[in-house]
Amino acid sequence: MRSNVIIWVVIASCILLMWLIGRLYHELLYAYEQSSTLTNIEYSWLFRLLLNVTGYSTILVPGFILYKYLHKINYFQKITNPSCLSRCLQAIFGEWDDRIPDPAKPSKVEGEKRKDSIELLFCFTGLMGAYLVWGLLQEKIMTQKYVMPDGSTARFSDSQLLVFVNRLVALAVAALRLRASGRALLGGPLYPFSYSALTNVLSAWCQYEALKYVSFPVQVLSKSCKVIPVMLMGAVLSRHKYSRAEWGTAALISLGMALFLLGTGAAVQGAAAAGAAAGAAAGAASGACLLALYLCCDSFTSSWQAALFARGGVSALQMLCAVNCCSCALSAAALLQAPALAAAARFLQSPMFAADCLVLSLSSALGQLFIYRTIFKFGAVVFTIIMTLRQAASVLLSCAVYGHAVSGPAAAGVLLVFAALALRLYCKQRAPRAPPGGTAL
Repeated sequence: MRSNVIIWVVIASCILLMWLIGRLYHELLYAYEQSSTLTNIEYSWLFRLLLNVTGYSTILVPGFILYKYLHKINYFQKITNPSCLSRCLQAIFGEWDDRIPDPAKPSKVEGEKRKDSIELLFCFTGLMGAYLVWGLLQEKIMTQKYVMPDGSTARFSDSQLLVFVNRLVALAVAALRLRASGRALLGGPLYPFSYSALTNVLSAWCQYEALKYVSFPVQVLSKSCKVIPVMLMGAVLSRHKYSRAEWGTAALISLGMALFLLGTGAAVQGAAAAGAAAGAAAGAASGACLLALYLCCDSFTSSWQAALFARGGVSALQMLCAVNCCSCALSAAALLQAPALAAAARFLQSPMFAADCLVLSLSSALGQLFIYRTIFKFGAVVFTIIMTLRQAASVLLSCAVYGHAVSGPAAAGVLLVFAALALRLYCKQRAPRAPPGGTAL
């Protein structure tokens, strides 16, 4: 009885802390709105990022304190008669089930290799289709004007609302599918998924925000180098050792993609357009910083999810459900405190915007499902290579739809990418196959 009283006191203290952080958010927002210097400079995204992180902290900081307290007093080991409160705390902060086996995978026979090839083709096609639609609509929503109900036109600018809607639709899709199949919604406690949820929300915000400073092809250009950061994250988080051939082909893939994207001429054209609108130096620097932050966050996200899959007991759908549950909580915490929420939500009254937002969110949900399936089956590096190829297709589609110029040198980049992929597959086939062990978190 005394233990439950103490737990409720700690929870009440965490709620009070949430309120205090919320007050800090509004003080920062007031300072931002009152300062013409902050609102008019090209680096105002830094203050918006600070506001978002403060909003996320209303969930993260009290949650971290409660998590540390519960494990310090061994709360879950002392439960004898589970109550509603203890079950909720167990679902969020409980121990990962170490009884789940993590067996070494046996060597694949020829039939299984063929099945894996079909599975890889399926994942590749799904990722390409979902994210080609998503990329096209992302560029449209962030760069085109929409007709509002009163007949006026306006450009949508609230990246946080898009992040929240995307994650909410993905959560609904995953939860409905798991319920329909009779499976558990979660494969473990929520707190390990919150790390990748935070970096996932931040990376999504950064790439939407970056489109205010650079064109879509420039954004894609930065993503072409993501193979190497993902391998670095895998080496740090999972202690995975990559061969020299893997590092070399990763560098060749990045170089080939850079040649292809620069060869389209769209990157230069997009940078010039951004510079004419807001000052070349400031716009380029802001876009570069946002894209660098995106690369760091997104590389961590896929590598951490691969490590969670390696623990065992989590399906792709459960990963989709858990990560988006945490992402919804984080993005909602930042979004609900923003006074611009009503103005951003007003765009949903525009039939064209509402339709674009819905299709964007559905394609994002489908794409996430293919992401987790690919990482689960083949790992974070294979997934990143597929997405690198998808980026080339996205640029071609963007150039065709929005009139970006395409020039000859891009062909050399494409040939280099496919040569690097062929070399990577050749080296992998010749390398001795060792059964993988467990991956440490």
